[in-house]
Amino acid sequence: MEVVDRAAAVSPDGRAVVFMLSIRGREVECAVAREALEEHFWLPRGANRTNTLRTFENGGNRIVAVAQRKFLARPAEPLRLTASDFVTR
Repeated sequence: MEVVDRAAAVSPDGRAVVFMLSIRGREVECAVAREALEEHFWLPRGANRTNTLRTFENGGNRIVAVAQRKFLARPAEPLRLTASDFVTR
């Protein structure tokens, strides 16, 4: 699985970062909730778009791994990651 060239972007409402993944030959739209970035990736509350995207990029490997596991468990489009998806069990 790989991140498709289309750049990640903060959603218009600011509540998620949207990105595309190529999974098993399919392009899948994914989003990780801002709340997840705040709780698990140290994004400060109220951070601007630049800092939000930087935090997303810094946590990219973990975010992509979680997206892959979630997709393989429940192949659905679009794929939404929440804070609960990053809780270690």
